Amino acid sequence: MLDDLVPTIAANRTTATGPDHGFYVTFYDEVNNRYVNNSQNFTQAYQSFILPWWRQVLWTVLFAGMVVVATVGNLVVIWIVMANKRMRSVTNYFLVNLSVADAMVSTLNVTFNFTYMLNSDWPFGHFYCKFCQFIAVLSISASVFTLLAISVDRYVAIMSPLRPRLGKRATLGITAAIWVWSSILSTPNLVYFTTDMDYLPDGTIRRVCFPEWPDGITTMSQLEYWYNVAFMVLTYFLPIMSMTYTYSRVGVELWGSQSIGECTQRQLDNVKSKRRVVKMMIVVVVIFAVCWLPFHVYFLVTSYYPDVVNYTHIQEIYLGIYWLAMSNSMYNPIIYCWMNSKFRRGFKQFFWCCGAFGGGGLDRRRAFGTDRMDRSVRSLSPSRKNGTSLFKTTKFIKNPPGSPHLLHANKIRK
Repeated sequence: MLDDLVPTIAANRTTATGPDHGFYVTFYDEVNNRYVNNSQNFTQAYQSFILPWWRQVLWTVLFAGMVVVATVGNLVVIWIVMANKRMRSVTNYFLVNLSVADAMVSTLNVTFNFTYMLNSDWPFGHFYCKFCQFIAVLSISASVFTLLAISVDRYVAIMSPLRPRLGKRATLGITAAIWVWSSILSTPNLVYFTTDMDYLPDGTIRRVCFPEWPDGITTMSQLEYWYNVAFMVLTYFLPIMSMTYTYSRVGVELWGSQSIGECTQRQLDNVKSKRRVVKMMIVVVVIFAVCWLPFHVYFLVTSYYPDVVNYTHIQEIYLGIYWLAMSNSMYNPIIYCWMNSKFRRGFKQFFWCCGAFGGGGLDRRRAFGTDRMDRSVRSLSPSRKNGTSLFKTTKFIKNPPGSPHLLHANKIRK
């Protein structure tokens, strides 16, 4: 599905020069020894998709900026959680897993696919053709399944607060299952992607990376079509529907229900904390849905209207769609920094330590824990409702109840 843009039909075709001094591609199925669509004069105009240099520079800047922000941001998120014990919660462990998947797709896939789409040539070899496409599906699947796991964990924690929470071992087990299932989904890319040399009529040679399915060439294979449909359903529509349900129920529980009786300050703080986490995750899911929707719509359109790929500006349209989908990996760290104070302090500490802002850095306890003054104020807040303070009940009482002086006085009175 990631290679629909560039014509990558390999050895099973012949080329011929057209009357307008361009050249055409005649598709031939070598497996069944026949021309496609049972028509021997079926030809399709070939487009080289080479953009002017200034537009290539513009797209390169956009993709390079996205890769840098996504890679650095996700690595900082991993560092914040793993280097600070106070940040090691179940939700944050899942966020680390999400950051690992996003960092993988930005470093191991986006740059190479973008180069291929921009130049219509694959210079990275046969092995990396397979590995790059394997990493693409692996990381995308791991990201969406991690988001789904977070939504289920939040749902159970809020809707069934008396149930025991996930432990470290269970969290690691779920994470391992996510990667195993994602690897299974991605295995066809590792098996069927291959490379070939494309000899063009003008004498140039183009190296192509494309999937060669058992039942035919790419875009003509029913196996490829149903695989792409299954991938789209399993990694987009079903997870989005599930997360919409879970977060809707959680939202009604946190914002719609009214508690009976008077709530303590600790209970109110607990509800506010849960609301902040749920808000952050809802934003993450919405951004994911928006970023990937055009990509899946493009796949559906090109599946039923293949001639769309011959549109004059289809390369830049697809580059925009692909950039939007891949840019999802750089938004999550920005959302964490924006909506979570501990992650925000962690980012500040990281950049201060790197010297980006100068200065001597932040103290780790101040960056990731609750300040002592904040804790003391919270401990005093319940008693301030009636105008008293804990200091008044402890500091100015000379002889607390049960002290030896009071016991002696009681004996005298008796």
